[in-house]
Amino acid sequence: MFRWITGRGATSREVERTYARIGPELWRKTLAAHPFLDGLSESEKDALRQRTAWLLASKTFTGVQGLEPTDDIMLSVAVQAALPILALDPELYDGWHEIVLYPGGFVIPRMEMDDSGVVHEYLQEASGEAWDGGPVILSWEDAGPSGESPDNVVIHEFAHKLDLHTGDADGMPSLAGRSELSPRRWRAVLNRSFTDFCDALDAVEAAIPADVDPESDAAACWYGSLPLDPYAATDEAEFFAVSSEAFFVDPEPLAQALPDWYGLLAAYYRQDPLKRRQTGS
Repeated sequence: MFRWITGRGATSREVERTYARIGPELWRKTLAAHPFLDGLSESEKDALRQRTAWLLASKTFTGVQGLEPTDDIMLSVAVQAALPILALDPELYDGWHEIVLYPGGFVIPRMEMDDSGVVHEYLQEASGEAWDGGPVILSWEDAGPSGESPDNVVIHEFAHKLDLHTGDADGMPSLAGRSELSPRRWRAVLNRSFTDFCDALDAVEAAIPADVDPESDAAACWYGSLPLDPYAATDEAEFFAVSSEAFFVDPEPLAQALPDWYGLLAAYYRQDPLKRRQTGS
């Protein structure tokens, strides 16, 4: 269906053709496979279909290690990636062209300098990565429809792309042309919310009994009290990306624990997933 897509600066005509090829029945099937899309109004569903068509016509999907990017795979990834820009300018995803799909998790070579100045090289397991000016890399095993799981690697990596649009991964996406959003207020709310979350994580880790391995499944009930995955405490960029996952997929814990941060995300994305779920509209 989408085999003709070049993924290089799609024209409006190409986007229209892609939109038409995502027929009503296919579109209903796609929405049903991603439960966090429940509650979208009919106008929002149509806007999402348009954004999905734009993304399919604008990006090249490349499979590696034997993965063939089928129409179902490309559509699944595209609809998830399109959700954050449902009410935003799609040009925020401009400047890069490729989505690379692995069958499962992959490893990334890393270099890190310790406090003594010694450089350590290692391989890090990953399910997704967004390169500055380069591709989004995803594990299809982790990026596919995930039922009610609050984790969403597609939204996570595309949130990084929004963050990187300004050139730095610092937890503050471009606010250009957004007079209703003050960079100063964004930074203040981000810093305060990040600190509050890190403090909550410290409290959870301190409460885990000494005979319980913090990395084991037995510790999950303690971490389950947090509104976000502990990975959000890595830095402000990861806090924004993990928060964006939760915002769209499991918004209630985030809204209850960090209401100011949730409100800022709602203002930025011009969406309120929690209200959408509560009202069904």
